[in-house]
Amino acid sequence: MDDGLAEALHRVVFLLGEAARKRADDSAGLTYSQLRLLGTVEDIEPATQHQLAQAMSVSDPAISRALRPLESAGFVQVRQDPDHARRRLVTLTDAGRRAFHDTGKPLRDEFREALLKAGFPYEQYLRDTERLAELLS
Repeated sequence: MDDGLAEALHRVVFLLGEAARKRADDSAGLTYSQLRLLGTVEDIEPATQHQLAQAMSVSDPAISRALRPLESAGFVQVRQDPDHARRRLVTLTDAGRRAFHDTGKPLRDEFREALLKAGFPYEQYLRDTERLAELLS
């Protein structure tokens, strides 16, 4: 069975993680997953934990666990939703926004540039990748 595409996708994800790790060594010390989470919070804030879980294709408990160290480090603020007692809202702090813009956003931009340099129309690649993810879920 030819699984070249799956292996190539895995390699891309691995290399993104490595690039984030190298950048993190020089900045806030955040992992690729943490940078993704900060970026997702920024994209949809104020966000409920459930919205973040859906946006990142992970479980609600996984988001809850991932937020704890970011909250302890002062990158996000998690508070009770005044309109719904059981829901928690997540927003970036100034430190979280700085960390994302210093490390996570440049990483996103580099990935976009790499796609364009390789001749991939970014928007089409994004649509195709999202469609594939939807079919696999």
